[in-house]
Amino acid sequence: MIFRLAFASLLARSLTVGMTVLSIALSVALFLGVEKVRTGARASFADTISNTDLIVGARSGSVQLLLYSVFRIGNATNNVTWESYQDIAARPEVDWIVPISLGDSHRQFRVMGTTAEFFERYKFRGGRDLAFEDGRGLEDLYDAVVGADVAETLGYSVGDPIVVSHGLASFTEHADQPFRVAGVLEKTGTPVDRTVIVSLEAIEAIHVDWQSGGRIPGQSTPVDEIRQMELTPTAITAALVGTESRLQIFALQRWINEYPEEPLLAVLPGVALQELWAIVGVAETALIGVSAMVVVTALIGMMAMIFSSLNERRREMAIFRAMGAKPRTILGLLVLEAALMAAIGALAGMALLYAALAVGRPLIDAAFGLWLPLDPPSLRELQTLAAVIAVAVIVSLLPALRAYRLSLADGMMVRT
Repeated sequence: MIFRLAFASLLARSLTVGMTVLSIALSVALFLGVEKVRTGARASFADTISNTDLIVGARSGSVQLLLYSVFRIGNATNNVTWESYQDIAARPEVDWIVPISLGDSHRQFRVMGTTAEFFERYKFRGGRDLAFEDGRGLEDLYDAVVGADVAETLGYSVGDPIVVSHGLASFTEHADQPFRVAGVLEKTGTPVDRTVIVSLEAIEAIHVDWQSGGRIPGQSTPVDEIRQMELTPTAITAALVGTESRLQIFALQRWINEYPEEPLLAVLPGVALQELWAIVGVAETALIGVSAMVVVTALIGMMAMIFSSLNERRREMAIFRAMGAKPRTILGLLVLEAALMAAIGALAGMALLYAALAVGRPLIDAAFGLWLPLDPPSLRELQTLAAVIAVAVIVSLLPALRAYRLSLADGMMVRT
């Protein structure tokens, strides 16, 4: 009976109730959307590199090593000598190892030197392989493979020339040794999309006439001679390592960290990611706090709407009392109305969010490389909806208690 009465009362005030429900729906959609983006961002970061057991580089910090070797953010403090790399590769625990050489750029995009094995061993999003949208891998010394964002931003296709710049923010170019786009990778949503990939030998080749970060004056070795040279690297920036068995990871990590020839660091990608999230956790908490305050503001608006309608509904409440309704029935009616508005708004907000995800998910992935899973509502989301309804009940108690205290005589009094 009271449920039907509450529902009919809401329908009778459909405009103001509808606006209140809409504000709750939008705030809930925002809150859940922030949570979806947060978890999606974490998953996307974690999926940037899969099936790699260790990342090896010069000794620095684990987060710094992860950032510059995987996400192409920042610079290495030092390099790893080629001899040390070979010592690691010769370890019995190592199943595969892929070297990475960073330092040059092309029109603000990082250039990465590596081996052909990179295209086989690099995995993302739980084990997905790199795939070519067009062209092939590295075969010639001056072949280059570009990521999807590089190709889209610069308008590159197979066969186009590329001139690499020395360093990350330098106007000095290796114009005497241009590369040719041999392949364009499919979109991955990882830093590979923003990378120009060449061979390790190519990195050595373009620096033949360079010393200590500068070109040797008056020296210009012909390309034909460079092709005949032994272009073994002297150093690399980092290496991705896969072990024969997961049980051997920590033993190999300890051996690398205690390597006597030079200070090295081996980190587990997952552990380094956890450290990274601990650093940015404050920003996450602040973002969630702001979206939670939006929900609270919407609920306070609902409370204000109920308060403002009390004077208009005094006669209605008095009639209910005259018909035998007890004061607690009046209180329960207002609380139930608030709970219904919150429940409808929360469910509408969730529906709005999932509809937006269904439509916008591919666009977000294409634009930002952020994959938002369209899973059934999680326990956390259901708990959020329950919390919204519970808070709505609590904030509605203030106007409900005021209505509870209104006297029958005050309600029947005709005001002039």
